[in-house]
Amino acid sequence: MPVWEIIGPVMTGPSSSHTAGAAHIGRIVRMCWGGEVKRADLYMRGSFASTGAGHGTDKALIAGLMGMTQDDPEIRNALALARAAGMDFHFYTEEVAGAHPNSVRVVVGDGEGRTMEAVGYSIGGGAVLLHKLDGFQVDISCTLPAVIIMNRDVQGVVSAVTSYLSAHNVNIATMKLHRDTRGGLATMVIELDSAEEHVDTDVIKNLHPGIVRVIGIEGED
Repeated sequence: MPVWEIIGPVMTGPSSSHTAGAAHIGRIVRMCWGGEVKRADLYMRGSFASTGAGHGTDKALIAGLMGMTQDDPEIRNALALARAAGMDFHFYTEEVAGAHPNSVRVVVGDGEGRTMEAVGYSIGGGAVLLHKLDGFQVDISCTLPAVIIMNRDVQGVVSAVTSYLSAHNVNIATMKLHRDTRGGLATMVIELDSAEEHVDTDVIKNLHPGIVRVIGIEGED
C-alpha cells in the first residue's frame, strides 16, 4: 500500500477527498483540454454538492482548471485569481442516479464554441478517477501516464497504435477498449509503465484515418 494512502497526500486542505481530490480532477481536465480554460460549467453531484462549499471544493476545482497542484497554497484564492485571469465559471448541482458521491461533471470551453465534457470522481486520499470524457467511458486513475484515443470503430486502428508503441519500445501497463455501437465511435485508453515512456500524440493521430482525436495525460504518481 502506498504511504499516501495511509497518511494522506501533501495538500492544501481541509479535505483529501473534497479539496485535494477536487484539485486533482480539475488539473486532469485541464490536461485533457490541452491548454487554458476560458469557460467552465461545473455540475456538482452528491456530497460535492451538499458539503463541498465548506470544504473548498469549488475553489479546488477551479484551482485545478488553472493548473495548480493539490498542495498549492493559492487554492484558497483560486476563485478570485480565476476571475482576474478572465475565466468565466459557474457552479450547478445535479442529481444523477447511481453517481459516485464525490463527483463532478465539468464542461470546459474556449469561449468560441469549442467544448469538452469530463466526469471525475474523488475516491479518497487525494486519489481520483477520470470516469468519462466527451461521453466516452475511460475509467483511469491518472497516476500513470496515459493516452486516450478517440476513433471510428473500423479495422486496423488498434493494430496501428500497438505496432507504433512496440516499434518505439513503449510498454503498455493497461489497455481498455470501449465503443458505443459496432461501426460507431470508440475509445482506446492506454496506460504506460512510467513517465519515461514517451509517445508523440501528433504521430499517433496520423497513424490511421479512423483516428479522430488523441489526448496525452501526464502521470501524477
